[in-house]
Amino acid sequence: METNISTKFVAELIGTFGLVLFGCGAAAVAGATTLGGLSGLGLLGIALAFGLSVVVFAYAIGGISGCHINPAVTIGVLVAGKIAAKDAVVYIVAQLIGALLGAFVLQQILGGQLAGFSPGEWAYGSNGWGKGYQNEYGTTAAFLTEAVLTFIFLFVILATTSKVGNSTMAGLAIGLTLVLIHLVAIPITGTSVNPARSFGPAILAGGPALSQLWLFIVAPIVGAIIAAVVWRALEPKGN
Repeated sequence: METNISTKFVAELIGTFGLVLFGCGAAAVAGATTLGGLSGLGLLGIALAFGLSVVVFAYAIGGISGCHINPAVTIGVLVAGKIAAKDAVVYIVAQLIGALLGAFVLQQILGGQLAGFSPGEWAYGSNGWGKGYQNEYGTTAAFLTEAVLTFIFLFVILATTSKVGNSTMAGLAIGLTLVLIHLVAIPITGTSVNPARSFGPAILAGGPALSQLWLFIVAPIVGAIIAAVVWRALEPKGN
């Protein structure tokens, strides 16, 4: 039985909310060594938080909405001819709202520190590049990283969920791909490959995080569209 669009909206909202809360929360709350001396998660831990979030929600809401939880994925799936344009719009709106809510909850949690909390320029797990951001990569490197890695991410998604892929293992394969992507891109851009994931934190952080948001919208969408075009050319036809 076909799931109605309002149910898909709620599923995408909850899934994107969880991705931002778990992934960006791992980076912002537990990424560094704490005052109590507890060792932070580090790069691998943050990468696993994002990847495992996708695995969890792929199996939780995959049967409802397909678990896009990412506007670039929705646009890639649209270009690949796997979703209607009107449904894609609903998905993207749900993802943006879910990401903003996830970032808002994270903001409230971080603001609850008794010693006070100074959010900084790229707060709440925001993505960025350039002077003052992590290893200070330039705009071209940041754009290329986000576009190419989103291309790979979408190609894996389209391949594993196709009739020639292993659909029962798709969620795990997609989540592990996201882990690999984060292992490469965290030191460069903090890793987006997801406009919604960047949107929520940037809106609340403001400043350079917000002014740089355009790249984390444009580059992933470019990579996703190219992946969809390539997959349509390569996808086995017929039985």
